[in-house]
Amino acid sequence: VQLQASGGGLVQAGGSLRLSCAASGSIFGIRVRGWYRKAPGKQRELVAVITSGAGTNYAESVKGRFTISGDNAKNTIYLQMDSLKPEDSAVYYCSVESVLRDYWGQGTQVTVSS
Repeated sequence: VQLQASGGGLVQAGGSLRLSCAASGSIFGIRVRGWYRKAPGKQRELVAVITSGAGTNYAESVKGRFTISGDNAKNTIYLQMDSLKPEDSAVYYCSVESVLRDYWGQGTQVTVSS
């Protein structure tokens, strides 16, 4: 199974983007699905996660601006990003943690201009 992330791009500050992450097949025993990001010179950080029970958790820096959601029928998770700031610029990666192993997407670049 592979994860394919899409939806990144260049947007002005205050704008919005919607990231998608589609799995090529079903994954057994999903625990958590989420989005992480890595900016140049910084460590990778958690952005948002959604559990198998649909509970969500967000980094403090994106609370109130980003929304994570999932469509189990489509094996897809989304990250709606509103009120984007230049500091949100990074490569965004999707991840699925299952009982057997973790899966990672290839990353999609988000650039927010001031």
